Amino acid sequence: MSGDRGGPAPAIRTRTRAELRRTRRPRAHSCWDHLYAAPLWPLHGANLGTLARTCDAVGACLTVPRFPWVPEALARGNTLREPLCTHWTGDPLGWLRKQRERGLRIVGVELADEAIRLADLPAARQPTVIVLGHEQHGIPPEALDLLDTCVEIPMIGTGASLNVAVAGSLALYKLAGLL
Repeated sequence: MSGDRGGPAPAIRTRTRAELRRTRRPRAHSCWDHLYAAPLWPLHGANLGTLARTCDAVGACLTVPRFPWVPEALARGNTLREPLCTHWTGDPLGWLRKQRERGLRIVGVELADEAIRLADLPAARQPTVIVLGHEQHGIPPEALDLLDTCVEIPMIGTGASLNVAVAGSLALYKLAGLL
């Protein structure tokens, strides 16, 4: 019987680039206004570049602060060289308030008593913002009051948390319904 321990392994065929292109969206999206990654207090440019790539993969927009180094970080991280749907803000708290007023669900990735586990986070059924805090200090207390819910990513190791790019990517895939 093929595939048994004694028989030959089944052949694995990878898809060609042309096959992949046919099954995915034909071009980069403009604003779909459904899912936003919001690393509003970033510390490291490499994390923004990784999040930019994840946003493209899941069809999300990226909202970033107007720090002088952010455009270069995004340009370095966007290895696809396609335009990414990017929203800019000079007022992270004001931007979050505006999204709440628009009716978007605001989800923060944060270690909090009320946080739900990532595995229990449902896919976004309404326009949603995933808020990511500072790599060392997390989401500022004044922004926590604007969240509808917190999600935490359980860890077994000795670290307190994952970096922003990894945590944001996991949460984006979960909210996009791809995990």
